[in-house]
Amino acid sequence: MTRGNPVRLILLFLLPILAGNILQQFYSLVDSYIIGQINGVTALSAVSTSGWLDWLVLSISLGLTQGFSIQGAQDFGSGKSEALKRTVGQSILLAAGSAVLISLFSQLLLRPVVALMQTPEEIFELEILYLRIIFAGTPLVMTVNFLSGFLRAVGNSRTPLISMIFSTLTNAVLDLLFVGLFRWGVAGAALATVIAQGASCIVCFIAILHLPLLHPAKRDLHPDLPVLRRLLRTCSPLVLGNVVISIGALVLQTVVNGFGYLFAAGYNTAGRLQGPIEIAGVAISSASGTFIAQNYGAGNMDRVREGFRKSFYIMLVACILIMSVIFAFGRPILLLFLNDEPAVVDQVLDYAHRFLVVMAIGLPSLYFLFLYRSALQGLGDTFIPMLSGFLELIIRILSAILLPRLFGMSGVFYAEILAWGSAALLLIVGYYHRMHRLRTDPHRL
Repeated sequence: MTRGNPVRLILLFLLPILAGNILQQFYSLVDSYIIGQINGVTALSAVSTSGWLDWLVLSISLGLTQGFSIQGAQDFGSGKSEALKRTVGQSILLAAGSAVLISLFSQLLLRPVVALMQTPEEIFELEILYLRIIFAGTPLVMTVNFLSGFLRAVGNSRTPLISMIFSTLTNAVLDLLFVGLFRWGVAGAALATVIAQGASCIVCFIAILHLPLLHPAKRDLHPDLPVLRRLLRTCSPLVLGNVVISIGALVLQTVVNGFGYLFAAGYNTAGRLQGPIEIAGVAISSASGTFIAQNYGAGNMDRVREGFRKSFYIMLVACILIMSVIFAFGRPILLLFLNDEPAVVDQVLDYAHRFLVVMAIGLPSLYFLFLYRSALQGLGDTFIPMLSGFLELIIRILSAILLPRLFGMSGVFYAEILAWGSAALLLIVGYYHRMHRLRTDPHRL
């Protein structure tokens, strides 16, 4: 990405990521559709309510692997092949140790945390069962994010797409088999997801075998304290930022659970669509972040600025298109996931649609949060993105506590967009401040 037309490069890079993200979201949508249609609103609520707790565990591995790939992209952009191999080797050590610890603590703390969240008794045991199986697959999640992150760091966004296609097809077939035919309910949906992650790992691993620049030597697998410290400096703010965002969301989920499982079902059914409506923003920001990281590593700041500017316009167009779809078709899309007594469906659908409309209104702030955060990370600054996570935590908790007292249950819908907007503002200020410092002091490159 250090040569050629920035718009063409970014678009060519983001399209496979976008397709992969669509397929990844298809995971949760297939689970929600099959569970909702076959097992009803109670089972759907159990799966949906588990979303943020699942994300809390997932976000740790995502933060780590994202940090690894940022360092890898900078090594690749600067042409340091040996440094890249050393980064891969030391990242393997950190990823393996982290996967073991995450798996252990997630299982030990699951039941007390679910109880602390005031999970309605109608769905309590179902949620525990679902998350037990999902958390058992944490090493596979760590592996697939590790492999796909390094593939993207060297400009290969095609293989992660192929792996996601294979994984999504596996998940869909197994959902139909485990939930539809065997009637294993939420356990079947969780098991299908874990096995599908394993299928994705296989595809990415085969691709890595054909890329010698990502093959660490034996010496690269021996602990190297300076490299480990550098990786941890990059990863720690990303992990911490993700964790505090998740904690804020868990507090919000606790407030939602307090309004009963029907309100929670509506809120979380709409929440299941948050992933699909944000995938374009995630893909564009990922492509932009890789472009910026490689050109920053190569010392080409003019291309950094041009690439960011073009990404901004692409992001704006995508945001407008997705908002239009939500306003036009949001209600019938939500209805696809609901099957129960007519009165129950009507009530859950009403809650879900109201929240979905609020999310659509706040979508621009979320999209620009993604863009500016990835740009800062590509420039090697993970501190401001971490601070933005803390700000999201504070605003989300305060909003979740105060707004329902002022506006009733509906007040909780606005907690998300207030958190997005506050974090986006901090990231925007941080990005332009860092660019100004790099412009006035080139030695910082």
